Amino acid sequence: MKKKLAALLFALVIALAGCAKAALPEESATVPESSAPDLSASNSSASDSSAQAAPAAPQEPQAKTEVTIGFPGIPSNFDPLATSGHGSFVPLLYSTLVALDSDVNVVPDLAESYEISVDALTYTFKLRSDAVFTDGVPVKATDAAFTLNTIMSSASEIDLSAVESASASGDTVTVKLKQPRSTFILDVAGIGIAPEHAYGSDFALSPLGSGPFKLEQYDVDQQMILVANELYYGKAPQIKRAIFVNMSDEDTQLIAAKSGEVDITLTSAPIAAATQIEGYNLLVEKTVDNMGIVMPVIPAGSGTSALGNPMGNDITSDVNLRKAIAYAIDRQQLCDEALNGYGTPAYSENDGMPWWNPESAIETDLEYAKKLLDDAGWVDTDGDGIREKNGLKASIPVYYFAGDSARQATAMSAANQVLDIGVELKVEGLGDSDVMKIMVSQPLILAWGSSNPITSYYLYHSSSIGKDDWYDPESFGNPTVDKYLDQALNAKSVEEAIPFWQKAQWDGQTGTSMRGECPYIFLVNKDHLYFRRDGLNTGKQMIHAHGASWTLVANLRDWHWE
Repeated sequence: MKKKLAALLFALVIALAGCAKAALPEESATVPESSAPDLSASNSSASDSSAQAAPAAPQEPQAKTEVTIGFPGIPSNFDPLATSGHGSFVPLLYSTLVALDSDVNVVPDLAESYEISVDALTYTFKLRSDAVFTDGVPVKATDAAFTLNTIMSSASEIDLSAVESASASGDTVTVKLKQPRSTFILDVAGIGIAPEHAYGSDFALSPLGSGPFKLEQYDVDQQMILVANELYYGKAPQIKRAIFVNMSDEDTQLIAAKSGEVDITLTSAPIAAATQIEGYNLLVEKTVDNMGIVMPVIPAGSGTSALGNPMGNDITSDVNLRKAIAYAIDRQQLCDEALNGYGTPAYSENDGMPWWNPESAIETDLEYAKKLLDDAGWVDTDGDGIREKNGLKASIPVYYFAGDSARQATAMSAANQVLDIGVELKVEGLGDSDVMKIMVSQPLILAWGSSNPITSYYLYHSSSIGKDDWYDPESFGNPTVDKYLDQALNAKSVEEAIPFWQKAQWDGQTGTSMRGECPYIFLVNKDHLYFRRDGLNTGKQMIHAHGASWTLVANLRDWHWE
């Protein structure tokens, strides 16, 4: 009976996804998409009648050097010293000492070359001589040192805690670290260099950079217009003017595409599956933008968080129950049911990245899941289809951010599947403030996805337990995993760190993966979907991290009309 009821409820959620209206995530300029969970409502499709209406004749773009982008949130702050470049405006307006290419390789940018000392404590960057800010003032090594030192002395979200000093001499910037930090060069790739001579209290809304574009117009919460920087030292962008129009809900985005008002705009899986627009194609970008259920791993009564909320859960603290749920789920079925096929199974927070451990992947295995529960003493003694142990029912809530239909549908599909092993997941939406109260004691769907492995350190290192920063709400701590994470972070290079990141996930005995301690039950990596006007080439893109807007335009300099 519970199985049939769950199936009916799930079917209802999927049906409602075709007509619900809710806001898409507003991509904040102060929260990098690559490192923070999506806390805002992600939304459902437009109505069926809207999706099937005959589209108006699409307008041609005004010029083959111009693009109009339907964007789900206009920044309120363009200060590169306050926010990391990965998943923000930084790659558009600012130069970085080094950059990441589409294959996640570190490549020169403002620095034409760099060297790392044998002990990995000194980084020396030699700056190119032809870079200037948009006011014509040359970019100097002193600007780079100023940028790093300002970040270190401020309340920036950029973590430079490993840096001891940054200094300039001639065309060279020297950065000394307190200890090796394997992720430091990746951090540098996200730091936009600000001009020391022009940085002040009004800089956040009057940005001055040396990147491929510059800000021409900014209308609060409405639009921003970028134009190509004619002084840019790199390859000149073929797009000379980019108009970002705030379109924060899917109905507006769909209408704008149908009427030809935009050249590209975000859309959702239900809309993409039901809609074709003359003159547009569907751009599908693969991602590491994953959804998973975080499971508190400590018993109730284990203390309180920094916010004073009680930590722990007596049901999810059983590792065998967590693993049984993980093995009972058919992730491809989740992709097909909840994401209309626009997604891939997820097994970790970094699937497919250089530091991912492929052994983290698991196969659906109902018999193994049932055996885990049997061996752990979870048995259905009263015949209601739900197992019990020590007076506790294997019936637990799974919360999601109210209004986020993708997470709701994913959770409902998973809940329907795990009834087969005698576990009940009761899916419930909550507002942001309520989620903050329960996230350290109840299962919750969160989203991650990063181009920097330090995300794994924050998610699983025991030093994150009890903090109020959304990392490690599961209160996970494992001495063996801590050792691997510390070895990874303190390695001398990205390459040297990879084996330790991988062992932290699974070393054959333990780890953060679903084979190991299973603090997260990873479900799906959702595709990022866009209606794109025919003829617009958006270039080769890096695998998308969490957040579907800034990651799209990070390579705007490579866009062109064909």
